[in-house]
Amino acid sequence: MIQATLIREHMEVIGSDGGHVGKVDHVLGDEIELSKLDLGSGFKHHLIPLTWVESVRDDKVCLNMTKDAAKAGWREKH
Repeated sequence: MIQATLIREHMEVIGSDGGHVGKVDHVLGDEIELSKLDLGSGFKHHLIPLTWVESVRDDKVCLNMTKDAAKAGWREKH
């Protein structure tokens, strides 16, 4: 699994297809909380598990699934 310490605030999160999923707000335990101030997240906080992260490079968090798959599987923070 990717080290959470490599993931920093404001990094772009992209799917394996290069599609924009969101921007990192912060890491909460074994999940990444996406910023709600982002059109990609629908202006809501969403959580994605660190297990979805394939790599961290060029200031981007790259997922092991497409943008649409990530958006179908993320959970909304209440």
